[in-house]
Amino acid sequence: MKNRTILLIIIVLLGVITISNSVFILDETQQAIVTQFGKPVGGARVNPGLNVKVPFIQRIQIFDKRYLAWDGDPNQVPTRDKKFIFVDSYSRWQITDPLQFFIRLRDENSGQSRIDDILDGETRNAIASYDLLDLVRSTNREPEVSEDFMEELEVLEEISIGRPAIEKMILDRANERTSDLGIRILDFRLKRMNYVEEVRNNVYDRMISERNRIADQFRSEGQGEARKIDGDKERDLAQIQSEAFREAEKIKGRADAEVTAIYAEAYNKNAASRELYAFLRAMEALEKSFDKNTNIILTTDSEIYKYLKRVRN
Repeated sequence: MKNRTILLIIIVLLGVITISNSVFILDETQQAIVTQFGKPVGGARVNPGLNVKVPFIQRIQIFDKRYLAWDGDPNQVPTRDKKFIFVDSYSRWQITDPLQFFIRLRDENSGQSRIDDILDGETRNAIASYDLLDLVRSTNREPEVSEDFMEELEVLEEISIGRPAIEKMILDRANERTSDLGIRILDFRLKRMNYVEEVRNNVYDRMISERNRIADQFRSEGQGEARKIDGDKERDLAQIQSEAFREAEKIKGRADAEVTAIYAEAYNKNAASRELYAFLRAMEALEKSFDKNTNIILTTDSEIYKYLKRVRN
């Protein structure tokens, strides 16, 4: 009885092991190939759910069904116009035929390595076939000019193809080379491009020189405008002073004329007033001209002598 129980337990365990080794579950992100003695058996298993295989003899190779990332290493590449640049790129790819992929590449690491070779080669070929401007710019757009003087500075050269078209060319050529590998490259982009250090320093020097030239132009125009403003100021100041002096002379002339008219009117009113006026003017002249230490000699026909004689009498 005891031996039967042990045998039954062994049979159950063997059954569980056999069943667990004969079924496998795929989720929505997976696809698989069943192999027997290292060779694929049947087609690809791409539908999610429960799948069966021969236990112990057959094995499963699972591949990712989702989009996979590829990130290239920055490489130094020469352009057609002999400018050396560092190019960093990235891509997205997918296993579209698991059976063909397994036959040709076996696993995803081998797929990544193969994509490295393909994309790196196509990128080098494309960059070496075009000038740097075609790799940097997308279209032959008109530059935005914010200042009038920049119209002569911001002149963009024409490009023959542009960066998006070059990226698409690399993508198409790479897919031609991966068509028999069971994979498809979905997208390719030039993530970053930069000059090598020696060329980059020369570019910076040219940029600094250009900006210094623009600054010198600004300073020259500013100095010319300042001199013009100073000249206008001096001219306006001289004009204002001249007009003010002329107006002041007019006012003084009118005042003198009014004073003379008042004096004449007062003088012509009557003889007594004229006599008084003459006397006051003579006394005023004596007061301003002489003091107690002054000696004076007057002729008999002098007006002052007449007044003094009259006062004495």
